[in-house]
Amino acid sequence: MPKIVNKKILVSGNEAIAEAAIIAGCRFYAGYPITPQNQIPEYMSWRMPEAGGVFIQAESELAAINMVFGASLTGTRAMTSSSSPGISLKLEGISYMAGCELPGVIVNMQRGGPGLGNIQGSQADYFQAVKGGGHGDYKMPVFAPSTIPEAIEHVMDAFDLADIYRSPVMILSDGILGQMMEAVEFLEYKPKNKLPKKDWILNGAKDREPRSIYSLMMQSPTMLEKHNWKLAEKYKKMEIEVRYETYLADDAEILVCAYGIMGRICKGAVDLARNAGIKAGLFRPVTVWPFASAVASKLGKKAKKVLVVELNLGQMVEDIRLAVEDNKKISFYGRPGGAVATKEEIFEKIKETAK
Repeated sequence: MPKIVNKKILVSGNEAIAEAAIIAGCRFYAGYPITPQNQIPEYMSWRMPEAGGVFIQAESELAAINMVFGASLTGTRAMTSSSSPGISLKLEGISYMAGCELPGVIVNMQRGGPGLGNIQGSQADYFQAVKGGGHGDYKMPVFAPSTIPEAIEHVMDAFDLADIYRSPVMILSDGILGQMMEAVEFLEYKPKNKLPKKDWILNGAKDREPRSIYSLMMQSPTMLEKHNWKLAEKYKKMEIEVRYETYLADDAEILVCAYGIMGRICKGAVDLARNAGIKAGLFRPVTVWPFASAVASKLGKKAKKVLVVELNLGQMVEDIRLAVEDNKKISFYGRPGGAVATKEEIFEKIKETAK
C-alpha cells in the first residue's frame, strides 16, 4: 500500500472511513457483508493485515459485534460496520458494550427500510441511533458526516471519544456518502485530547489483582441502579462534545434544519434562496447525539419559519420541535425509501415556507 498520508487522492466514502480507522490505530475489524457498506470490509480484508491488525469476516452481524466486544476488552482499538438491518442485529451487543463501558466504533451506512427495503441511501435510522436503539438506559456519541473529508475526521475523533469515555461511538452515514467519491487528504493522526491510560483492560493478572468486566448486576437489589446513575453522570459529561454547523443562519427568516448528506444538499438550497432574495439559513447538527438543542432553540425562535429536511418521514424533526417549542412555525419535508431530494426541490419548499 503506497503512503497516502498528506497526499490528495480520489476515494469513496466507504474506503475513506476504513483507511481513517487504520490511521487512527484501529487494529481489529469484524464485519459481515451488506450493501451499501461492503467496500469497508472488503478494504479492511487486505489493508488491516498490512497494518499489523486483524480482519475477520464473521458468520453474522451478531458474531461481529461480539468479536469487537472481545477485542475491546484487551484494549485494542476495534471497529465494525454494517447497514440498517445489520445494525439492528448488532444492537444487543452495542448495549452490552455500553453496560460494560467498552470503547468501540460502529459505522452505519444507512439504507432504505423498513425491512430489507432497498440499497439506496436513507436517514431512517436516526431514532435507532440517538434514542438508544438497544435495550437499557444507554447513550452513545453519534457523528453524522456530510462530506467524505468530514467522515475521515469523525472516524478519528470517534476512536478518541470511545477511549476517553469508555463508550461505543457511532458514525451515522448513508449509502450515498459511502458510494460517492471525493478528493481527500489523509492527515497525520493526532489525538485532540489527552487519552486516558487503559488501566481497566483484561490482559492477564500477573503481578496484579484480577479484574472483571460485566453488565449483569444481580449481587444486590440496588447494584444496577447505582451503575445506571454512574453511566448517567458520564452521559452528562459527554454533552460537551456537541458539534454543529450554521450557514447564513444569524439573520435567517427561514431556518432550514438538516444533517448528514441532506445538510450538504440543503446548503445549496440556501444559496438558491439567498440569490432569490429569501433570507434562508442552515442549522446542521454534526453530532446528532449529543444534540445542539440550545443552538437550535436560539436560531429557531429567532426565525419566522423553520423547515426540517430529512431522508425519512420525520425523526430529527421531533428534536427540533422540542428545542424550538413552537410547532406552528415548524414544517417538515421528507423523502423516504432511498430517493434523494435535490437542492432545487428543497428550494421550492423554502419558497412555499416563505409564503
